[in-house]
Amino acid sequence: MQDLLSRLKTLHRPRLLVRTARIGAGNYSRERDLRRILGTEKPARPAAAIMRLLDLEHEVNQQRLSGDAGYAISRHVEILIALLGEAEYLAPPAQPDRPAAAEANNTSPLPN
Repeated sequence: MQDLLSRLKTLHRPRLLVRTARIGAGNYSRERDLRRILGTEKPARPAAAIMRLLDLEHEVNQQRLSGDAGYAISRHVEILIALLGEAEYLAPPAQPDRPAAAEANNTSPLPN
């Protein structure tokens, strides 16, 4: 579990992609979005979903880097949104004595 979160933190993507995904993560619905992105009937457990999403994201990122005409930025963003959403299920619970503003600045597993 912690390995997956640290793996997410090592992803380095363009700031605009990450920023867009963070905005979209507020509307993430596991039931609706994960099924569509992974193409499965039943949503996987968070750790298994993150593993599959990381593989998908790697493929899409390779398309981006190579200039592939099939690259779709919308697909890339939706995968990043799902990664952020699923990471919420694995992240340790927030500490109750921390101010909300400080907590909001540190919740995203993706670096800038």
